[in-house]
Amino acid sequence: MNFTRNSLFQRNLEPEEDNRSEPEGGVLAVWGSPASGKTVVSVKLAEYLARKKHNVLLIFADMTTPPLPCICASTDLEGEKSLGSILAATHVTENLIKKNCMFYKKNDYLSMVGMLKGENVFTYPPYEQTQAAELIEQARDVAPFVIIDCTSTIASDILSAVALMEADTVLRLVNCDLKSISYLSSQLPLLKDNKWDADKQLKVASNVKQQEASSHIEQVLGNVAFQIPYSSEVETQFLEGEMLGELCLKESRAFRKEIEKIGREVFGV
Repeated sequence: MNFTRNSLFQRNLEPEEDNRSEPEGGVLAVWGSPASGKTVVSVKLAEYLARKKHNVLLIFADMTTPPLPCICASTDLEGEKSLGSILAATHVTENLIKKNCMFYKKNDYLSMVGMLKGENVFTYPPYEQTQAAELIEQARDVAPFVIIDCTSTIASDILSAVALMEADTVLRLVNCDLKSISYLSSQLPLLKDNKWDADKQLKVASNVKQQEASSHIEQVLGNVAFQIPYSSEVETQFLEGEMLGELCLKESRAFRKEIEKIGREVFGV
């Protein structure tokens, strides 16, 4: 990642890029029902932004099933740093986050923070809402674009719950089925007494199959901001742990276009 402002370290920064202006950016939380594609959307959106040479920090909140082994080969990451080390601190600072970022070797603009393979919620001391809020606030100074891949269960995941309240925008992913809708309906009341701004959430129909026409989606989900189609190529990348790989097949074109649409409408890039 190239930290172009007040950087502690800069990687392969070309002179002509020093004065390159960045869009305003912001913090995006990606949340939804189980198996709705939260990690896939988070990663593909981060990859899209990084490919356009925007500094991106991708935070994986899941401490039960760390997604990092599904993202890319461990050899593609520089250093083995853990989200747990950040949240275990008394106070989370910008420098602490930078020291625990894992760089993606194939693109200097992408950095990740998450739990390592084999770690779980009991590997580190429990953290409080204060550390979660500080992580998100300080992350704004680490990179202009911050994407938080939240877990579905906000009742037991402090970081995901805080991310939904503190993020500038929330993508709420839901599959086009009643079980997915029922799950989210059971979670939303947990946020009613907190700083939950329903206006900042964008409902996203995810894993849309060919047979699910727009009329069917609208009947089941109501109005949605984005419709992300199912892609067998994306599913293969997820199963093979190559989620940062390029999408080459024609059948992935619609998926790719929708990710780019989210990038334009949410981040303006």
